[in-house]
This record gives sequence, C-alpha cells and structure tokens, in this order.
Amino acid sequence: MDTDAPQGAEAHDEPTRTMTGEAGPEHDVERTEWIPVTDQDRGHTADGSPDGSPGRRRPVLIGAAVVGLLAVLYVGDLLFSSTAVPRGVTVAGVEIGGMGKPEAEQTLRTELASRVERPVTLQAGSNTATIDPQAAGLELDVEGTIAEAGEQPFNPWTRVTSLFTTREIAPVTRVNAFALGQALDGARPQLDRPAVEGTVRFEGVEPVAVPSVPGQAVDGPGAARAVTEHWLDPTPVALPVVEAPVTVTAEGIQEAIDQVARPAVAGPVTVVGDAKNATITTRAITTFLVFRPDGQGGLVPAIDEPAAIAAVEPQLATTEAEPRDATLQFSGTQATVVPAVVGREIDWARTFSGLVEALGRPAGEPAPPVFTPPPAAPGAEPASPPPASGRAINAVYTTTQPEVTTEQLQALGPAEIIGEFTTRGFKPDSGQNIRRIAEIVNGKVIAPNSVFSLNAATSPRNEANGFVPAGIIDDGAPGRGVGGGVSQFATTLYNAGYFAGLDDVEHKEHSYYISRYPAGREATVFEGSIDLRLGNDGPAPVYIRTQWTPSAITVQLYGIKRYDVTSEQGPRTNQTPPGTRDLGGDPECSPSQGSEGFTITDTRVLRDVRTGEVRREPRTVRYEPQPTVTCNG
Repeated sequence: MDTDAPQGAEAHDEPTRTMTGEAGPEHDVERTEWIPVTDQDRGHTADGSPDGSPGRRRPVLIGAAVVGLLAVLYVGDLLFSSTAVPRGVTVAGVEIGGMGKPEAEQTLRTELASRVERPVTLQAGSNTATIDPQAAGLELDVEGTIAEAGEQPFNPWTRVTSLFTTREIAPVTRVNAFALGQALDGARPQLDRPAVEGTVRFEGVEPVAVPSVPGQAVDGPGAARAVTEHWLDPTPVALPVVEAPVTVTAEGIQEAIDQVARPAVAGPVTVVGDAKNATITTRAITTFLVFRPDGQGGLVPAIDEPAAIAAVEPQLATTEAEPRDATLQFSGTQATVVPAVVGREIDWARTFSGLVEALGRPAGEPAPPVFTPPPAAPGAEPASPPPASGRAINAVYTTTQPEVTTEQLQALGPAEIIGEFTTRGFKPDSGQNIRRIAEIVNGKVIAPNSVFSLNAATSPRNEANGFVPAGIIDDGAPGRGVGGGVSQFATTLYNAGYFAGLDDVEHKEHSYYISRYPAGREATVFEGSIDLRLGNDGPAPVYIRTQWTPSAITVQLYGIKRYDVTSEQGPRTNQTPPGTRDLGGDPECSPSQGSEGFTITDTRVLRDVRTGEVRREPRTVRYEPQPTVTCNG
C-alpha cells in the first residue's frame, strides 16, 4: 500500500497511516506532523493541573505588581498627609481639607474674620431679626474646630472618595449661655408672632370674614443650639418654633356672619332717654359691634362700650346733669352755704346690657315714642320708661353726688377764717398760671381726717388745662416751662395752712432762697415728684377760698378755729457767697443776680384755743447759694 497522501487530499483531512514495525528517527518526525494536539500539549499535566511554565505565570505577576504599587501609594499618601486635615473638609463653606493644621487655622481666621463680627440674622418662619455675636457671647474656637475634623482615615476607599466629595464640619463655638439667652429674648418681639383669632369686620355695612392666623413662639433651647451651630453660615439661621394654635374655625366665623352680623345691621336701633330718643344708625352699629372667641370654635358678639357711647351720648347729653358742689357765698367775711345739686347721668353699662339682644331682633317695627317722665316727688327717682321691645333699648340713669356736699359746709357752723396768707409780685405769664391754679383750688374742701394734695387737685398742669409757659428756675439758672409760677401759689397755700394749724404732711422748700417768700417757710411743687400736702385732723371740714389780682394772690381757709399760731425765726447761719455762672452765647440766656446761701430754723408755735396747751414745731432749712448768671459769650 502506498504510504503517501492521496493526490488531491485537503490539508486538514486526517491522513491514513500504516504501521510497519519500528521506525527510525527521521521517519518518526515525518509521522508526528499529523498527530493531533492533546491536553498535554496545551500546558496541562495528565491530571489537568497547570504545568507552571513561565508563560502561564505572567498574569499573576502583573496582578501582584499592581497590588504592591497601590500599597506603596497608599502608605506614601498616608505618611505624606498624616499631619494634614482630612481631604474634602469644609467649615462654614471655607475649604480647609488637605491643609496642614497651622495653615488651616490661619485660613479659618482669615476667611471667617468678617463673619465673626457681622450681625447674625435669625429667621423664624417669615420673621427675621439680628443679634450682635459679641453681645450674644459667641466666639469661634478655631483649634477646636480643626480637632473636630478628625485625623486621617485609614480606610482606602474613604481616602479615594475624599478626592471627589466634601464633608462639612460645623464650627466649634465657645458660648456664654446667659448672654446668648438674653440676646435671643431681646429678639423675641421680632420673631414671635401671637396667634390671631378669626373674627368678623365690616366693609361699609357688609360683614366680612377675617380668618384665624396661628401664632409662633421661638423654641428657646432649640434656638440656642441652632445659633451655636450655624451663626457663621452665610445664610440666616433658621430657628425652630412652636406653633401657637387658634380656636376659631372658618365655620364658626361664617355662622357669626349669618346669625349675628347681618341681622345686626338690618336696621337702626333706638335708645329711649328722658324726653328724648337717640338713634343708632347701621353705620354706627358697625363701629361698636365686635366678636370674641367662645372657646369652642365659634364667635360671640359683644359691645365696644366706648365706641357705643360715642355714638349715643351726644344725642342724649341734654338729658344728663352734672352735680354741683356746695359753696360758700361771702358778704365781707360772712359766709352762707349755697346748697349742692345732685347730678344725673346715664349708666352706660346697664343701658347697653340688652343691646346685643336688640340687634338680633328683626327690623321694620316703628321706633318707640319719646318718653317724658312725670314729675317726681322731692328726693325720689324719676319714673322709668316701659320695657323696650323690638330694636330699642332704654337709657338707664343714675344719680351722681357732688364732691362737696351741703352737709359738709353746714358742719362748719359759724365759719371763720382760720388761716390766711398773701404773696405779691409776679410777671403776667406767671400770673396767668397762678390765676388758673387758684381757680381750680377755689372751693375745695379738706374733709375731717383727710389730706389735700395740690398735685392731685390740679394735674395735669399743661396747656390743654389752661397753663402757659412762664419763668422757672432750672439748675440755678432762669428758664421757662409750662406752669411756671405755680410754686408761688403753693407757698401762699402752705402759709395759710401753717397759720390754720393744719398738719404739714409733705412740703419741700426751693433749693435757692427767693426774697419775696418768708425764709424757711415756703414751698415748691413739681408735677409727679414734689407735692404739697396738708392734713386736716380736726372734727370739722376746712374750706379753701382763693382771691387773685394782677399783683397778688391770697388764700383763706375757713373752718372752726382750733389754734392760735405764730412763727419764730432764728438767725441766718452758715452763710455762703454766690458763685458766677456764664452761659456764653446761649440764645435763651437771661442774666440774673445771685443770692447767698444760708441755714435758718423756723419754729411754728401752736396754742390750743380751748386748753391753752402750746406745741412747738421747729424746721431747719438749708438754702444753696444761687449763682450770678452772665451771658458774655
């Protein structure tokens, strides 16, 4: 058989081989050309394991080399950055990651320098306020902040991700808790919002719903934490708040509109007075009809009494009468009693007690007729009108007693002057104030066991009450003020009380001596702080009579004489010459002569007219030297 490949056979066809005994080397080579590749020829042993040849170990070596390189890089990076702030760290928006700690500290101080001094804006809902960080006890702790960033992480994955991410660290703050609390309390009026309960208001005469608005109050501890953590942020510090709930519901408001407000303005209301009626128009009703929460989600109607009075009183003013005090009518030194007159006025609280009910009644009924009470017996109350019906109410009247009654003055018996004093010399403007205060005090009565206060009787001493600007002494220098000159009246009244034997409950002398007054026996007043008070410890009232002329003011006290009173004055001691005070170019400067300072003792000697017993009341007064005022400029 021919051992050569058949002519025309394909190269991949397996040849046909014939074994004819042993073959030589050359022949073996020729024969192995056609032996198929086995698993052993692919680098595996007969049992299938790798044969360990160099070509087969290359991937393992490359992998090991990469791991080793990464390990070297990791260790090197760790050693290189061991003293630095971890990468990606920011504080209040300032990047310090990867910096050495000294550099990071300096960066924070530089970048945050302006922020630690600027006002901190606080925000609670839509309300804002600012606080001063220094006054609030806030101080940036730079070293503590760097420490808060921590040390370098050992986790390789963390180190890799830090190259692409940031980590915000809250600044560490040293806080004075007390100062911060005070600062937050001071900001509360701007941050807190009270709850506003819903109500009904009127546009013209049309009722309109006003929805409830919940309130808010800043959570104190939470606000302190928020400020401590975020005061250096570039945005306002958001503060936690506690909501203040409301009770009035939308349904409750609508019910009040339908059942109360609309019927109330359906027509006018009549107020029946004595011989005259008043009409409350629908427009006027809208000024005093108000609504308040009932605590159950709804509203209840109420009357704003001052507004209702304003709508009605002018119409019924002629039905009221002011009380008139009893007075003394003088003929020379003889006095007769002019009896007091009891007044009559409307008791508005009782009058309006049925107004809400009347507002709920249907409109359309005719107004009630005018009620004219029949004549009443002496001392009896006038008759009342019949009960009102429909949209009408009755005015309720009450009597008002005079301050000075007929009985008080009759108790004087044969009244006589028990104390009298006159002072002279005042300028026209001061004289106007003296005249006005004398008018107010004239006719006042000091009841037994009571005290008369000049400030209480004449305040307010302002232009609306008839007082005008006039001369005063201001810190030793002449000046001007409303009510100037009333101290002259106080001195006159004080001396009248002095000689009447009234109790000196309170009085104060001028700081400087004024020559037209008795030394050590005079008084000044200042509204709200310095008063003249005289007490009556006797069994009968004391009546005050004043007499003013353009050049003098006289005060007479009428009553039952109890004492003969004299004054004993000691010598002037500790005399001190006046200094000089130059007010320069002050346009209001008024030059004046000074006066010396001195000390003096005045003794009031009281002899009881019934027993003859004598009582002495010494009082020592120190007057400061009044400087000589110049205006040299």
